[in-house]
Amino acid sequence: MATGNINVAVENIFPLIKKFLYSDHEIFLRELISNATDATLKLKHLTNMGEAKVEYGHPQIEIKVDKDGKKLHIIDQGIGMTGDEVQKYINEVAFSGAEEFLDKYKDKVEDAGIIGHFGLGFYSAFMVAEKVEIITKSYKDEPAAHWTCDGSPQYTLETADKTDRGTEIILHIAEDSTEFLEDARITTLLNKYNKFMPIPIKFGTKTETLPKPEDAKEEDPAPTQEVDNIINNPNPAWTKQPTDLKDEDYKSFYRELYPMQFEEPLFNIHLNVDYPFNLTGILYFPKLGNDMNIQKDRIQLYQNQVFVTDNVEGIVPEFLTMLRGVIDSPDIPLNVSRSYLQADGAVKKISSYITRKVADKLNSLFKNSREDFEKKWNDIKVVIEYGMLSEEKFFEKADKFALYPTVDDKYFTFEELQDNIKDAQTDKDDKLVILYASNKDEQHSYIEAAKAKGYEVLLLDSPIVSHLLQKLETSKEKISFARVDADHIDNLIKKDDNTISKLSDEEKEKVKGLVEEVVAKETYTVQVEAMDSEAAPFIITQPEFMRRMKEMQQTGGGGMFGMGNMPEMYNLVVNSNHELVGEILNTKTKKKQERLVKQSLDLARLSQGLLKGEELTQFIKRSYDMIK
Repeated sequence: MATGNINVAVENIFPLIKKFLYSDHEIFLRELISNATDATLKLKHLTNMGEAKVEYGHPQIEIKVDKDGKKLHIIDQGIGMTGDEVQKYINEVAFSGAEEFLDKYKDKVEDAGIIGHFGLGFYSAFMVAEKVEIITKSYKDEPAAHWTCDGSPQYTLETADKTDRGTEIILHIAEDSTEFLEDARITTLLNKYNKFMPIPIKFGTKTETLPKPEDAKEEDPAPTQEVDNIINNPNPAWTKQPTDLKDEDYKSFYRELYPMQFEEPLFNIHLNVDYPFNLTGILYFPKLGNDMNIQKDRIQLYQNQVFVTDNVEGIVPEFLTMLRGVIDSPDIPLNVSRSYLQADGAVKKISSYITRKVADKLNSLFKNSREDFEKKWNDIKVVIEYGMLSEEKFFEKADKFALYPTVDDKYFTFEELQDNIKDAQTDKDDKLVILYASNKDEQHSYIEAAKAKGYEVLLLDSPIVSHLLQKLETSKEKISFARVDADHIDNLIKKDDNTISKLSDEEKEKVKGLVEEVVAKETYTVQVEAMDSEAAPFIITQPEFMRRMKEMQQTGGGGMFGMGNMPEMYNLVVNSNHELVGEILNTKTKKKQERLVKQSLDLARLSQGLLKGEELTQFIKRSYDMIK
């Protein structure tokens, strides 16, 4: 038996490991199972190459909890170590790594993450254990070794009588970590970090029901048997070739990832690249509707089938964090700080690759099955519109497949829309005016007025529409967007022909004065205009610029500072050619004049959904009085 001191200058390295290495103590299990997996895969490689003259067989990794003995065992059937290798890898290499780590990071606690780079995974065991034992037998024909260390720099190393190949690590769990002796806690961790690891992981046994024999009576219980409880799926869908998977395989993998999710995904994107970096994965588009606040952090990041995190910000472009699925890349270092990731060259390349891949998939779906794409549009548009706003490259590609639906459920690409409306909706200054509504019911009368002129009205109702319109107006030439209730339709698309007014300029001024006496100046700007005599007498509109700036401020970003809190301002357009307006002008009594203005204004407000509460009650009472 040999005893020795781990060659380390820092006497209190173990408390430091405990403090610095991980904020999250639970990852010790992930690290130790990762090591066991590596040891098994190395053996597979050596046997395949003919370098190891042993049978690879069907190795598995086993986790055992000994609650009474306060021990946790991690057992593999991998490559194993000789006594010399334990001395080298456990006592020398890992500890020089620990020292290097401490030198580099003792002043920067928040960056204390780049564990893999220092070979420190094994020492995470000391975060939860007061003593650690390794019993290991190499695939080479050498005696087994037994290493013990109690968290001081002293260790013992002796031969052991283990006869089967592989390594067993025994953690003597410390008093402050007894949660890791609970089966339920270990099951949770295995499901979180090891659900898709490439070697089967056994944790206890489970009871399986067998089919009843043919001659069994109905009341006979079905036979059962105890089988190994394998907690992982070693060959998840993303590790296979897309050509080997059917639509149903992708759907069942989605259910495996999100057992509590009842809605099927709309479609998936299989990522598979090996140059200039390695990356595999499957992303799913869930049904999103107009919900911008959908739960993010549903994409899981893996490194060689080991779960790393579900905070993929910086790796996946932000607009795609609303998607679900898995990304696996050996090129993304484990346990790194966010700032490190965002500065990492490989990660930047991965982000732009994913953007391109998603754009290409959307484009091919659009080209190959447009009808289906149109049906799904309202469930995916939030992601696409957000992408068009936030990623220039995506914006350029999306021009081919981004859709602009109309209130009549027709879908145009931007180019198709332009071709379709340019004759009717180009104004006298040669600018193309694109009309849109955000709510078919609330803006019904305005939509009808536009359609009566032969104009097309889009239905754009997602929460970031005002930002998107701003972006489109600045990146395309001679176009502007106007919501149908932003002004009277003749003012939205100004043509050369002016409607002649039945009232003189003097009479128009008089009507304006009469109306201004009754309506609230702080809410309405009154304008008297000659319009079609069939148009409503009073029309309430909200200027496009003001409303859009307010909306942009309210949904974050853009807009003019402070506009989100400005009171609502409306234009009240009075149609000088409507006979009711002539009647208001010619009514002899002030009282009747006031009542007609009030009633007309309230009807206009009612059509905009602006008449509420006490004012609505008064309006109804007044209306009954008028028809008595």
